[in-house]
Amino acid sequence: MLNKNKFRSAVITGVGMYVPEKVLDNKQLERMVDTNDEWIRTRTGIKERRILEEGGTSVLATKAVEDLLANTNTNPLNIDVIIVATVTPDMFFPSTAALVQDNIGAKNAWGYDLSAACSGFLFALQAGASLVETGQYKKVVVVGADKMSSIVDYTDRNTCILFGDGASAVLLEPSEDFSLGVQDSILRMDGSGRDALFMKAGGSLHPSSHETINNKEHFVYQDGKTVYKVAVKGMADVSAEIMEKSGLKGEDIAYLVPHQANLRIIDATAKRMGIEPEKVTINIEKYGNTTAATIPLCLTEYYRDGKFKKGDNLILSAFGGGYTWGAIHLVWSID
Repeated sequence: MLNKNKFRSAVITGVGMYVPEKVLDNKQLERMVDTNDEWIRTRTGIKERRILEEGGTSVLATKAVEDLLANTNTNPLNIDVIIVATVTPDMFFPSTAALVQDNIGAKNAWGYDLSAACSGFLFALQAGASLVETGQYKKVVVVGADKMSSIVDYTDRNTCILFGDGASAVLLEPSEDFSLGVQDSILRMDGSGRDALFMKAGGSLHPSSHETINNKEHFVYQDGKTVYKVAVKGMADVSAEIMEKSGLKGEDIAYLVPHQANLRIIDATAKRMGIEPEKVTINIEKYGNTTAATIPLCLTEYYRDGKFKKGDNLILSAFGGGYTWGAIHLVWSID
C-alpha cells in the first residue's frame, strides 16, 4: 500500500552481523541447571546460543556495523543516523548508538537507542525508514543488538535456556522505486504486560542497591505461560493483519521473517498466515533468542545464503516484553 506522504522509498542496501565465538550449548546447560537437551529442543527449538565474554552490547553492535560497512564499501563519514535497538545498553548514558558512532568514526552521524525488547528492531526499522522517506537523510544504519547474558540468571532454568548474545545491522537508503523497501507497518504496545516480562531493578523506580542485588532483581523475569499465550496470538494476528492491509496472500509471501523466541510461536504464526514451513526463516537453533537482533540476523544470513531475491515480499514479525509487538511488510531490494 503506497504511502502518499513519502518523498522517497526507504530500501535496505546492505546488511551486517556479528555473533561471539563462545558457544553455550544445551549439554553445557545440563551441567549448570536442572534441564536437559531434549526438553529444551522440543519446547523451544534451541540447540545452542552465543555468549560475549568481554565488553558490552556496543561491542556486538560495532562489529555488526563494521561488517555492514565493509560489505557495502560505505564510508562511515557518510552515515547520517545510527539507531540501536537494545534492552541491554552498555550504560544509561551515553547511548549505545553514541558508542558505536565513536567506535566506527561516523563523526557526522547523530542517533539514539530504542527500547522495545524483542520488537525493538521493527520499531527502529520503521523509525529509520521514516527519516529516509522524508528526503532529509540518505544513510541510516539500524542495529538490533543485545547482550542478554548480562541480564540472565544462570540458576533459573526457565530463562537461561532461552537467550543468547548477538547483533545485526542494516543500511537504509532512499530509492525512487516505491515498489521496493519498507511498504507498511503495524506496530503496537501494551504496558499492562509489564508484570509478565520485565527486569525489576536498575531503573529509577528501583535503583540498584544491596537489597535489589541480593534479591536477584537485575535479571530477566518471565511468566512463561502467560507470555506464550499472548505472544502466539499477538504475532499471528498482526502478521495476518499486515498481509490483509497490503493485499497479500500466503502465496505472495517469499518469506516470513519472525522473531526467534520459540519455534512453536513461529509455527503458529506461519499457519495463521497460510505460509509453508519452508518459507519461514529460522536460525533459533544456533543463536537462541537474541532479542532485538533475531530478525536482522535472519535477514543477513538468508540474504548471504542467496535465498532472498530482489522484489521478494517479506513479512517481519515480532512480539516482545512489556508488551510490544508488530509486523512490517518489506520488499527486498538487494540483487
